[in-house]
Amino acid sequence: MKRTISTDDAPAAVGAYSQATTNGSLLITAGQLPLTADGDLLDDESVADQTRQCMRNVEAVLEAEGCSLSDLLKTTVYLDDVDDFDAFNEAYGEFFDDAPPARSAIEAGAVPKGAAVEIEAIATTE
Repeated sequence: MKRTISTDDAPAAVGAYSQATTNGSLLITAGQLPLTADGDLLDDESVADQTRQCMRNVEAVLEAEGCSLSDLLKTTVYLDDVDDFDAFNEAYGEFFDDAPPARSAIEAGAVPKGAAVEIEAIATTE
């Protein structure tokens, strides 16, 4: 059975979506933009700083369900400009030790709200 997940430690959903959903085995996050929990958009920050904020948001949503970044199975990354990949990749790598999740990274051409990056994730809850 599907259940929605919500936490005040990540930005609130600003549309017809949930921060995350789970079926008890998998947790699937919505795309996380570089928004603070208070809703401040970090679109003027570097791609690296925007990536770190996105990952802090993913982490907060996971923690609301008792999970952590080590439970991630897959992330999908949307970049406004694929030329930012190296800066993104370096910041993203700061969040993982030896076993990062599978990942896809694509140039979206335009990320919502003018951000440089958006990250969505799938984690195991078992």
